[in-house]
Amino acid sequence: MSDIIRRDPRAEWIARNRLHPLHAAMQPAQASWVGPNGIIRKNVHGIGFIGPNGIKRIDRSGAQQGGTVKRTTTADVLLPLHQVIDPAFYIAVVPDMVGGRLSSHDRDLLGLAHSLAGTEGAVLAVVFGEHKESAFDTAGVDRLLLLEGAEFAGYSPEQRVQGLRAVDNQFDPRHWLLPDSRSGGGELGRRFAASMGERPATRVWQVKDAQATGRAGAGREDIARPVSRLILAAAECAEPVSETRHEALPVELSTNIARSLPRIEDLGAVAVDPALIPMAEAEFIFSGGNGVKDWDLFHRTAVALGATEGASRVAVDDGFMTRDRQVGASGTWVTARVYVAVGISGAIQHLQGIGACDKVVAINLDPTCDMIKRADLSVIGESAAILQALIEAVEAYRNEAKRDAA
Repeated sequence: MSDIIRRDPRAEWIARNRLHPLHAAMQPAQASWVGPNGIIRKNVHGIGFIGPNGIKRIDRSGAQQGGTVKRTTTADVLLPLHQVIDPAFYIAVVPDMVGGRLSSHDRDLLGLAHSLAGTEGAVLAVVFGEHKESAFDTAGVDRLLLLEGAEFAGYSPEQRVQGLRAVDNQFDPRHWLLPDSRSGGGELGRRFAASMGERPATRVWQVKDAQATGRAGAGREDIARPVSRLILAAAECAEPVSETRHEALPVELSTNIARSLPRIEDLGAVAVDPALIPMAEAEFIFSGGNGVKDWDLFHRTAVALGATEGASRVAVDDGFMTRDRQVGASGTWVTARVYVAVGISGAIQHLQGIGACDKVVAINLDPTCDMIKRADLSVIGESAAILQALIEAVEAYRNEAKRDAA
């Protein structure tokens, strides 16, 4: 077990925001007070606290009673199950599934679908090809349709449109939601709209009162229109589902999907130099800070991992990295799927800049620094030894893959 105390940034934000509906529940209850007769009264109902999901949690470690806590464990909270036995309608979502997993953009889209479905509708997620996601239930998926097969592998927009047409014929969703992204959702959504003869609402960042509001004019203007059947939503279009878990029941198509003659040949991914990828678009960032003492080793590790290099403001000010590689509120806000912070303590500006990253890995000597508290995975130790071991592990993995291929 880890001795590190994990913070809940969302709960802390609710506790500071007096206008939030859960603000009162996040305030600590008065445990004891002196009565009119001088007798100390204890509030037996004040034991525990209300978590961010509205569930009462009891801390039995002794921290609430002022005891000495040697080890803190995080108990898994079983979220209430949201079931739709017989859906009155469906809200279909086609996530990007970059890397075979739900991205933060996909989860925002599922949150929007959940708000449109209400209590009578069900959220239907349509996923192409193989995936690695295991948290469809907590992301808000009521029904899961997997369209697998070699015809959907790689870049196959024409065949995927045929698959969506088959889903539309069988389930007749009230709304179709796709991410308006450069990862495939934007193009697929527009192709699908053209085949359906629908006029989609694009770059939608808000759906409220039967109105869809989207960006226009290079992001300087907003256009509101009635909610269309096909919505291409931007990131942060809604809050992701966090208060409930869903069934994610598998469903299948009752008919075969028509095979289309491909006019596009997928030649596979093109190798790209990670150093040329803009920080705001990078999926894998390897960032260094004041704790990095061997920068040559840092650069070799980034090359071995195939990651885009980043840096903290201290490293940039000291001249170890260029200004365009600075991550944080005073540099570049990043949305990487994996962010590795080497020797970065975690100033508030830096933590703001990586707030949208999916997974954060921290390598640091100080187990109490803010970056360790923010990280999903922490490695405590000297960065030079860890980076050298990381290079050796990557090389061993690649050599074994070559032997297996031979």
